[in-house]
Amino acid sequence: MRQHKQISPLEFNRLYESGALKNGLIIDVREPFEWEYYHLEESKLIPMQTIPQVLDQLPEDKTLYIICAHGVRSETACRFLTEQGFEDVVNVAGGMAAVAAERGFAYD
Repeated sequence: MRQHKQISPLEFNRLYESGALKNGLIIDVREPFEWEYYHLEESKLIPMQTIPQVLDQLPEDKTLYIICAHGVRSETACRFLTEQGFEDVVNVAGGMAAVAAERGFAYD
């Protein structure tokens, strides 16, 4: 069985700030109210429970960076996506809380 990758919040922010993630797709699997509170400009909101309905709209030729609030929902979404055949799936460890903390924003 395929495994997805993990990326630390520090490494994710470094790649995000350098523009290196532009060739990938950042998918935020939180709920709309969470996304409205704080999100990354380049991210696409796809709440976790809606992923099965949009599978055919996700690019198979891009790295999918999956993020949630703390890394739990994104881990589940990553597992599901790799089970569906997506090969380049990356979980953002610690989620938006950790990414925001690295950027100096208190998410929680």
